[in-house]
Amino acid sequence: MADKSEQSGMRIGRLIPIAVIALVAVVGFIAFGDQLSFSTLRDNRQLLVEFRDSNFLMTSLIFILVYIAVVAFSLPGATAATLTGGFLFGLFPGALYNVLSATIGASAIFLAARMGLGDYLSSKLDESSGTIGKMRDGLRHNEISVLFLLRLVPAIPFFAANLVPALAGVRFRNFAFTTFFGIIPGTVIYTWVGVGLGEVFERGGTPNLGIIFEWYILGPILGLCALAALPIVIRIVRRGQES
Repeated sequence: MADKSEQSGMRIGRLIPIAVIALVAVVGFIAFGDQLSFSTLRDNRQLLVEFRDSNFLMTSLIFILVYIAVVAFSLPGATAATLTGGFLFGLFPGALYNVLSATIGASAIFLAARMGLGDYLSSKLDESSGTIGKMRDGLRHNEISVLFLLRLVPAIPFFAANLVPALAGVRFRNFAFTTFFGIIPGTVIYTWVGVGLGEVFERGGTPNLGIIFEWYILGPILGLCALAALPIVIRIVRRGQES
C-alpha cells in the first residue's frame, strides 16, 4: 500500500509543472488578454523608446524575460512581442532576442509537458501496434524532419508545436535544435515588420501581419518545408523499393 501511495504521489507531483502552466495561461489570458497587443505597443511607444535609450541592457533583459514567460505560459501576445523586438532593437539584435526567447520558452513548456504526461504517453505509444504504432515509428525515424515541418508551416499554432512533440516522446535536443533554427524564417519576417512600426504609427495604420502569407514570402518558406520533408520522402521510396 505504501508503495502505491508513493507512486501516486510521484505521479501527482510530476503533473504540477504542467498544471501551473495551464493555470497561469488561463489567468494570464483573463488578466492580460487585451494588454499584450499592438494597440498597447502603439500607445506606449514613446515611453518604451525613452526607457530603451537610457537603459538598453536592462530593457533587453526585461524584454527577453517577458517574451520567455509569454511563450512558456502560452499567454496571448507572442506576435506583439515579436513586433516589439523589431521596434525596440531593430532587425539585429531584435531577431536574435526573439528567436532565443521563443526557444527558451518553448523548451520550458516542452519539459513541463514531458515531465507531466510525456513519458507516460510515450510509453503507451511504444506499446501500441497498428496505425498508432506506425505513426510513432514514423516520427521516431524522421524526428528532425517532422519537427522542422512543425516549425516552418505557418498554419500550425506555436503552442501545439511545443506540446505535441513532448507528448509524443521526441528527444529534447532535437526539439530545441529544430525550434531555434525552424522559427528563424518566420521570426525574422515579423521582426522586420516590427522595425517599420515607427512609420506605421505615424500614419495611424496597423502592421500587415498577413505578410507571411504573401507568395514572395510564403514561397521560400514552402521551399524550406519541401527540403525538410525530403528525407521522409526518400525513406518512403526506399521502403517501397525494398518491399
